Amino acid sequence: MGQLYLDYLDGDNIYICAKCKAHLTNYNYLLSKAFRGRGGKAYLFTKVVNIESGPKEERLLLSGIHIVSDLHCKNCKTVVGWKYDFAYEESQKYKENKFILEKV
Repeated sequence: MGQLYLDYLDGDNIYICAKCKAHLTNYNYLLSKAFRGRGGKAYLFTKVVNIESGPKEERLLLSGIHIVSDLHCKNCKTVVGWKYDFAYEESQKYKENKFILEKV
């Protein structure tokens, strides 16, 4: 097994993994704070780092059915949110290829 390389972001408002503190994204990539995750508040971002995507699956969310993949912290493997891979409804297409990080 090789060395694990993590990206580190510049700036003051860095969003990190709650378990291991790995950098995930920063405020510059924030699109909206008006989302709900499995356990409460969630934020929509345009870019994240230090994550691995799980398999794509169809999931019924508050805004309808989407194809999503869970996001796992690359360092500690904790599920930190999901990626919108596909939206069936035209009004939800803006979420495609965007990332939800859940606030804990």
